Amino acid sequence: MSVLTFKSSEFKTFPPILREYASHTVNIKGNSEKTVCEYLLDLRTFFRYIKSKDMPDVPSKEEFEKISITDVTISTIAEIIPETIYEFLMYTGYERRNSTTTRMRKLSALRSLYKYVYDKKHYVDKNPVAEIDSPKKASTLPKYLSLEESVRLLEAVRSDKESKTMLRDYTIILLFLNTGMRLSELVGLNLQSLDSELQSMKVLGKGNKERIIYLNSAARAALATYLKSRLDPRFVRTSDNALFLSTRQQRISAKTVQWMIYKYLDIAGLGEKGLSVHKLRHTAATLMYQSGKVDIRVLKDILGHEQLNTTQIYTHITSANMEQAMDANPLSDLIINDK
Repeated sequence: MSVLTFKSSEFKTFPPILREYASHTVNIKGNSEKTVCEYLLDLRTFFRYIKSKDMPDVPSKEEFEKISITDVTISTIAEIIPETIYEFLMYTGYERRNSTTTRMRKLSALRSLYKYVYDKKHYVDKNPVAEIDSPKKASTLPKYLSLEESVRLLEAVRSDKESKTMLRDYTIILLFLNTGMRLSELVGLNLQSLDSELQSMKVLGKGNKERIIYLNSAARAALATYLKSRLDPRFVRTSDNALFLSTRQQRISAKTVQWMIYKYLDIAGLGEKGLSVHKLRHTAATLMYQSGKVDIRVLKDILGHEQLNTTQIYTHITSANMEQAMDANPLSDLIINDK
């Protein structure tokens, strides 16, 4: 397993069985390194919790974070029972104040580990996670920008004439709003990702799965303008094939993109809406669906979703839609005046 997220020294603090599991999950199953690293951190918290239960005194937060799990073995994993997992989920909720989403991810990490040691390798003879129900997550509508707010955001970028990266930033935000691509997909784009006619681009999505994203007129125009400066040897002297570069002429990082998005959301007067880069993906999907011209199954493929039910979150109905539906009722004009 490559350890781009973990330093080599930190990766060695995990026991051999977890390093074996991580290597299999990245190299054989093709899961993203980011996901596996998050799972490893969640598993470390779990096994620290297990070890803390045998300590004479309840460890402080600082002491808890120093608990070593290097001695965790197959036997340790085999001894886990469902009740212990339920206790751990309660601990993460009440003691660590983890959100439902975070606790669901921790449970997913355990499911993934036991799928490997029980289903794949048969290292253990039972799977305690199989009996655990996932914490119920409250149903919430995704946050997104309206069409007018999206235009306002783009205008905020175009108006920033003093920015040396205006063309780059405008193209990035426009791509998010028009294609619904993920942040990881955007920063991973290379010059070779684009076809020669700027009709489409190839992106690497979750699970290292490639897909084609077709570009509309606005995206093609923005890319064509941006590429004139990106390919100009007077300004760009790097051998890096990344489509989007930082001011240091290196592949732009996810953090730089996030910072840039927050900056222009503030300039556009949208900073208080609790939006993020991922919400621009929500915006693209919502606007495409609400236009009435994009079928939910087509939207699924555009966004690179595995399951249709993941895409169905974008079928939410706005207040305006509901108001129009009420007005469309043939009884809406029936008004009886008392005499």
